[in-house]
Amino acid sequence: MARIKNGILGGLSGKVGNVIGGHWNGIDYLRSVPTGVKQANTILQQSQRMKFKTVIEFLRPQATLVRLGFKPSSEKSSAFNAAMSYNFHNALTGDFESGFSIDYSKAALAKGNLPPIDGLVVESVESGKLNLTWSDNSQEAGAAEGDILYAGIYNSGKGAAVVRLNAAPRSAGSAVISLPKDYSGDVVHCYVGFFGVEALSGVPSLKAISTSVYAGPVTVM
Repeated sequence: MARIKNGILGGLSGKVGNVIGGHWNGIDYLRSVPTGVKQANTILQQSQRMKFKTVIEFLRPQATLVRLGFKPSSEKSSAFNAAMSYNFHNALTGDFESGFSIDYSKAALAKGNLPPIDGLVVESVESGKLNLTWSDNSQEAGAAEGDILYAGIYNSGKGAAVVRLNAAPRSAGSAVISLPKDYSGDVVHCYVGFFGVEALSGVPSLKAISTSVYAGPVTVM
């Protein structure tokens, strides 16, 4: 039971509703009762955590590429967070009961307006290696012979990846990427595109990055 001795602004001792009154060091005070905190573990909250975990596990092994590839898209956040947002909203599939996964054909490791790679073919014909071939479209408006090939090779079974940021110039039309020996027999998902020369030496713009093209799945010899 609370008592008010000197009016509503002073001398209140005890609890009235969600207000507690007291006296300390010659000062009368009022404070609200702290609200209870419930465990954040509803189905919706669990589902959201599972979704974030799925996207993070896909992007984290390829973070060096993602941080360059999404840098121009990250005005209000980090490049990694921009990639998280894009893939969360575009590449997640599944549900809480069956589990969530990445639709690799809809995922992206880079976003930009530089002309993309054209006629890409990725195959493994030699143990532990990927052969990439493409058409030289360096004469296309906005493209250049010296644009630099990037590649993110994601091994879904191992939750690991191989990233190449400077594999070959656009004009080369081909590149070979060596993979760890224990990748043989595994399925990998390949994301390939180009950086303009300035993308690796300064602050990249959307014009200096091509959106990644998905070429997979590919079984490594």
